[in-house]
Parts: sequence; C-alpha cells; structure tokens
Amino acid sequence: MNAPTANLTHWAERVDMAAAFRWTARLNMHESVANHFSLAVNPEGTRFLINPNGRHFSRITASSLIEIDANDPATMDRPDAPDPTAWGLHGSVHRACPHARCVMHVHSIHATVLASLADSRLPAIDQNSAMFHNRLVVDNHYGGMALGDEAARCATMLADPKITTMVMGNHGVLVIGATVAETFNRLYYFERSAETYIRALQTGRPLRVLSEEVAEKTAQEWEAYPGFADAHLGEMKAILDVEDTGYAN
Repeated sequence: MNAPTANLTHWAERVDMAAAFRWTARLNMHESVANHFSLAVNPEGTRFLINPNGRHFSRITASSLIEIDANDPATMDRPDAPDPTAWGLHGSVHRACPHARCVMHVHSIHATVLASLADSRLPAIDQNSAMFHNRLVVDNHYGGMALGDEAARCATMLADPKITTMVMGNHGVLVIGATVAETFNRLYYFERSAETYIRALQTGRPLRVLSEEVAEKTAQEWEAYPGFADAHLGEMKAILDVEDTGYAN
C-alpha cells in the first residue's frame, strides 16, 4: 500500500474503495464511465467519498476519490462536482440512511437482466442467493434517472436496516453495507446469484427453491461467517499489489 501523497484523510478507506473499483472493472460489472461507489467517513454518514465524474473504474485511484457532503447544496457548483446522478442517488441515500455506510450501484449484466423482468425477485435457489433472502427490496416504479425526487424516493426503500440490496427495476442494482469489504462481497455475490438464477430459468425446468426456514437460516449464517468479506477484499488487494499497483496511489 502506497503512502498518501497529498495529505488526504481516510487513506486506508480510499485504498479499499480503489481496489473495489478496479476489481469491478476486471469482472466487467462496470458500465462505461457511469455507476458509482460511495463510502461515509463521518459518524452521521453524510460526508462521503465517491468516484470523480467521468473516470473509468479501471483508472480510479485512492487519491482521485472526492469527498463531498450530502447536506451541502453547493456541491454541484464545485469544480470537481460529481456526476449529477451520483450526487442525486448517493447523496439521497447517505442523507436518509446513516446505516448505509457504503453504497455500490452498478448496471452489471445479470443484475440488470433481473431488473428487466416483470418479476425481479430473486428466489433462494442456492446457497449464494440465500444470502439475500428477506434482505432484498425490488423497486417496481422506475421514474427516470436518479435525480431529485426520483433519487429521494429510491432512498426511502432502504430505511429498514435489514435491507441490504435493492433491485432497481428497469435500471440495475444498489447494495449497501457497513464497510467496503462487506458491500463489495455482497455486490459480487448478488451478480453471481442473478446469473445462476437466469441460467436456471433458461433451462425451462422447475426450480429447486429453498424453504423459508432453510433460506433464512442460511442468510443468517452468511451474516455470521467470520472474516469472509475481509478476506475476499484482502485477496483482491494482494493480487492488485502485484498486477495493478497504481490503484493505491
């Protein structure tokens, strides 16, 4: 891990975020120069780091992340103002949901296919999809890009702290968590789960859906699994430290 070069605060968190951006690009879960990750850095959750406007995920560095305040109405007047939809959606979530310390929103292929179905629920058909059992909300009322009232409406759907993931109908997916590691691990497993479900549907054969009891038990076991998300992020950074060291600059 390289040392900060511009007296930036929250350096370890910046490095974790940069690693998540780079790995998301490696997995082809990004989209053009759209999509955004954010991380709260104050106790109230209103000040947060987010990717700069128009920067490809594969080029994000720890020092390039900007720090903004969800309660600052002059944010979009800054010379380094974030993307308007990033400000709308992530600002709204951090303003309304202090438990959502980290917010990751992508239009990854399989999550977006799921979001395009008339029924965008994800049944617990395997161990991975059970992670989201009773922890997923589906937004069935897409009203355009995440600006203003539309963004605020989406944020209200995350008010219940048990909800970790929102399938944004006709749009994509948004995942929240307490740390970068927890949130990225959840994002990764949601995309994998959506892919498994879609491939299962393509067979045209009946699904083997877990019972409510077993699905909830498995979801709780995922939540209690010791150190798994941290290990996942740690291994990502170990690989990047060899193959793509620029992320930590």
